[in-house]
Amino acid sequence: MLWLWVNGSRLRMVDKIGKYEVIRSLGKGATAMVYLAHDPDLDRQVAIKLIRFSEENAAMSRRLRKLFQTEGAIGRRLDHPNIVRIYDAVVEADQAYLVMEFVDGTGLDKYCAINRLLPMHRVIGIIFKCCLALDHAFRQGIVHRDIKPANILIDANDNPKITDFGLGLNLRKDMGTDSTFVMGVGSPAYMSPEQVKNYPLNHKTDLYSLGVLLFQLLTGRLPFRATNPATLVYKIVNMDSPSVCALNPNLPPGLDPIIRKALEKDLYSRYRNGAEFAKDLSAVRYQMVDENQVERDQNHFERLRKLEFFAAFEDVELWEVLRISVWRELSEKMTLIREGDSHRKFGVIVDGFVEVSTNGRVICRLGPSEVVGEMAFLHPTDTKRQATVVTLEATLFLEVNSAALELSSDELRERFHRVLLSRVLDRLREANRVLAKLGQTAVQGSQSLTGQGLTPPLELL
Repeated sequence: MLWLWVNGSRLRMVDKIGKYEVIRSLGKGATAMVYLAHDPDLDRQVAIKLIRFSEENAAMSRRLRKLFQTEGAIGRRLDHPNIVRIYDAVVEADQAYLVMEFVDGTGLDKYCAINRLLPMHRVIGIIFKCCLALDHAFRQGIVHRDIKPANILIDANDNPKITDFGLGLNLRKDMGTDSTFVMGVGSPAYMSPEQVKNYPLNHKTDLYSLGVLLFQLLTGRLPFRATNPATLVYKIVNMDSPSVCALNPNLPPGLDPIIRKALEKDLYSRYRNGAEFAKDLSAVRYQMVDENQVERDQNHFERLRKLEFFAAFEDVELWEVLRISVWRELSEKMTLIREGDSHRKFGVIVDGFVEVSTNGRVICRLGPSEVVGEMAFLHPTDTKRQATVVTLEATLFLEVNSAALELSSDELRERFHRVLLSRVLDRLREANRVLAKLGQTAVQGSQSLTGQGLTPPLELL
């Protein structure tokens, strides 16, 4: 038997819910408990979402009761392999429970962090199936209104299952009298412009939310980020999202127009339906099939972790570095940077050696863990290259996409600037030592201001 918890309080043991025999708890949400149970009539495992109504908060209980009735009514109309099936919905005086298909998998939110991203071809395959599932829901007159990672379960075969239609909107009802139509429901970061503005919704709001999710699964970040809800809403309504390919240079360029169309603020310019969205995804899906990507990413991560340049980087920051960088395998005597060119390209030597020169004269030679091109990247206005960098042998070079870095997390940008500034200062000190060897004998002062306890004039500080 299992304890039933409500609002953090343990109420009683649960061994059966209706006719269903409870096996174990699957999780707890803000208002409901989810259990794995056995259906004795059909001899199958099911998931049961259970809510207990509170007499202390009658208004909330009425709303929860309505949401449960909505989810049950909507769910039984949906029959698609990528939508969790609803078998039964029971509303009683003190509780309600929803009997659903049990999905032996995990929420998609597990794969949104930068260090846990799925391979690109798997992401496209998952979102492709979600597009078709939402297309099916639309044809049944249903809008989900809360598409987000936690509401999509993934099984071992990468089959997504969209769940939680409790906020679903029934388009086939009278919009003026449908009490399940509640403006503003959903998760803010995934809401469409029309949703945050409390405009009437249709199926295109789900396609927008799915576009946000696709963006996040490919880059490890949301297209719009803010420190408070008001700023987030402003960005969703007024600002364009960054280029997904700028954030992750390893993505095929065909993804940019797809995500831009999914995130269109103008409803008439957005995808008309999920099938159209899926069709465009299929065009780029086969450009990126790479079963070895995860293994290669892990190898790259371990290789960077051994480099002294990245010693201060947190693991999650290092994973982000991998997403915004391109590995270049260069042969001997290839020019990495040319004097006089103007750009902000920089990177780190993973293996091999390069020569840095200006006006045909050698400045230095650099090997593994050394950075090149950092001066133009750090300079606030001047991107003109003052030196040429040429490989001396076969070299493996990690080229950091400077545009993607500017759009990356605050933590990573700060880390890069601190490490790069430290390297520049170290090299400046070394240059000073070299120049000192070529200089004249220095004038010796008679006393030290600080040594005599004197305060230096303000203009010397």
